[in-house]
Amino acid sequence: MSVRFVTGNEGKAREAQTYLEGITSVEQIEYDYTEIQSDSLEEIAAHGAREAYEELGATDPVLVGDAGLFVDALEGFPGPYSAYVEDTVGLERLWRLVSEEENNRAHFKTVLAFADGERTETFEGRVSGTIVAPRGEGGFGYDPIFEYNGQTFAEMSTEEKNAISHRGRALAEFSEWLAAQE
Repeated sequence: MSVRFVTGNEGKAREAQTYLEGITSVEQIEYDYTEIQSDSLEEIAAHGAREAYEELGATDPVLVGDAGLFVDALEGFPGPYSAYVEDTVGLERLWRLVSEEENNRAHFKTVLAFADGERTETFEGRVSGTIVAPRGEGGFGYDPIFEYNGQTFAEMSTEEKNAISHRGRALAEFSEWLAAQE
């Protein structure tokens, strides 16, 4: 069996292959599934996985991921709307908004959805930290304003970030589940 990971990001596909080594192979597939509007990453990822499975020929299972930044002081905003907020508001303005709050705690969350035509299963990974003034040159998205153990994600190497990442935690949960299915 091969799992088709629906992503345009080769790095995500390589990371998935690392977690699934010895369990299954991973094939990166680019497919622009419908991203429904929902406050739930689980609903968004599960819908995308079911659609991708059907539209890509209903053969090998698919894996779809969705992620977001959830800021405590903003009641979880931007959450599932993180990409849109980054594109329209920007991380600098989000930082300024949060800097006025007493509570600057936040977490990144990834939900992976697996669909094989018979079932759709979801797997969650999260990492907690704080929102800080932008620092660092690496990473992407909100990495310069998300601090974990004294470093922003943008200050970490790819290896350091992957070792504690929300996506990595979701992939670990998925790989354990998939291995138990054999």
